[in-house]
Amino acid sequence: MDRRELLRCVPLFTSLDGRELDRLIQATTTRRLAPKDVLFRKGDPGNQLFAVLSGQLKATGVGVDGQDVVFAWMGPGEVLGEIALLEDAPRSATVVAVEATTLVTLHRRDFVPFLEQHPRAAIALAQALAARVRRLSERAEERQTMPLPARIAKRLVALAADHGKRPIVGGPVEVRVPQQDLADLVGTTRESVNKQLREWEEAGLVRLGRGRVVLLDREGLAALAGPALI
Repeated sequence: MDRRELLRCVPLFTSLDGRELDRLIQATTTRRLAPKDVLFRKGDPGNQLFAVLSGQLKATGVGVDGQDVVFAWMGPGEVLGEIALLEDAPRSATVVAVEATTLVTLHRRDFVPFLEQHPRAAIALAQALAARVRRLSERAEERQTMPLPARIAKRLVALAADHGKRPIVGGPVEVRVPQQDLADLVGTTRESVNKQLREWEEAGLVRLGRGRVVLLDREGLAALAGPALI
């Protein structure tokens, strides 16, 4: 996926015609990160918008116990960094590359005038932010109402849909996620996640590897997560 193809897939920019898209592309640059590279830290100035061209990143914050927690994963086609940019405020989270990642960057000095000139893009941005708030609200509700196995299963199925890969064509989907990160996403301990994954491995639902989970029975996991995912 090149910059033009990526931006055309981003809801913020789908209303642009070819000439407008070309002008926007001229204002962007490309940035590459190696695994574990930090894109930005909480408190850094928020002066750039990022769109993920390839790879994966995770957003982390600090929990009540003072430990880092993961609360979001982002992959190709997703936009990040827009909240601080719009507020002209410091970054509200730390974002780290999970694997080799390429991003398209757009500076505030170009992005804000773009929104002023393209109201439909501003509406699309508002919709994207509303969807993000809704997902965070749903995640909080899940932690209060869903049993842990269902939360883990739901998150694995969602990660597979958004970021999963098939090392073998036609084979099972692999999710590259450390167990600690998965535990942070569902609000539990790594030990609890490991115990549940081992049970599912014995039942033939998953296969475990270093930093990854292979979904052998995606439908079975979806059934555990709830009828909405079947």
